[in-house]
Amino acid sequence: MRKNVKKALVIIGIVVVAFFIVSGMFFFTVDQTKQAVVLRFGKITRVIKDAGLYTKTPFLDRVIYIEKRINNYDIQPEEVITSDQKRLRIDNYALWRIDDPKLFVEKVKTIEGAQMRMDDIVYSYLRDILAKHTLSDIISDKRTAYLQQVTLLTRKALKGFGIYTIDVKIKRADLPQTNENAVYQRMKSDRQKVAAMYRAQGEQQAAQIKAEADKKAQIILATAQKQASEYKGEGDAKALEIYANAYNQDPEFYGFWRTLESYKVALATGTTIILSTTSDYLRLLDKGVQSDSKFSK
Repeated sequence: MRKNVKKALVIIGIVVVAFFIVSGMFFFTVDQTKQAVVLRFGKITRVIKDAGLYTKTPFLDRVIYIEKRINNYDIQPEEVITSDQKRLRIDNYALWRIDDPKLFVEKVKTIEGAQMRMDDIVYSYLRDILAKHTLSDIISDKRTAYLQQVTLLTRKALKGFGIYTIDVKIKRADLPQTNENAVYQRMKSDRQKVAAMYRAQGEQQAAQIKAEADKKAQIILATAQKQASEYKGEGDAKALEIYANAYNQDPEFYGFWRTLESYKVALATGTTIILSTTSDYLRLLDKGVQSDSKFSK
């Protein structure tokens, strides 16, 4: 009984192994992330882009699996010379995918073969495009437009290899160590010139603003002085008119009042005046003294 069970288990094992061997010879699967190219005697007979289970002819057909997802190729850093004769070490990469599996297998066969093609083509276009522009343009926002040109040219060149170039980007752009300090000093000098120009323009504008302000202040002051003179003249004229009216009403009293007013100014505290006793100017004081003498008697 035990011998029969062991024999049955051996037979089942042989059948299972035979099934997997036979199924591997007659069937193959394509993953969702892959494409498949079936070759017979080195020639492509089928291209399979959809995932699933497929059949093949044993011993005759060979299946090559091709990546369907986006590939990232990190290209080796290379030096380029800008239009202003500056050397830049460009570290860039390219995003691409296999667009035509049949062309891809026929022309480059493997991912490594495709990357060798891309290495030469991308660097060639990158060098040619960047060589037309200055260092300051390349490190500015204009770089995006330059890389778009490189992407379009690379896409067109690699189309015949079944490759679609999605994008070409620069990770970093460094100056070679030998001329890095010289370029930095040049950039610093240029910025200092620009700063000096802005300062000069600012000082010029400040001088113009000050001149305009001084001019307006002089105009305002002259206008005020003119108005003050007019008001003073009107006041003097009014005073003269009042004096004239007062004189016409009582000339003797007017003379008396004006003389007393002059005494307030001429005989102020600490003032000494030497005049003759017969001076007409002292007539009121002399009368006052005589009056005091009479009262004292």
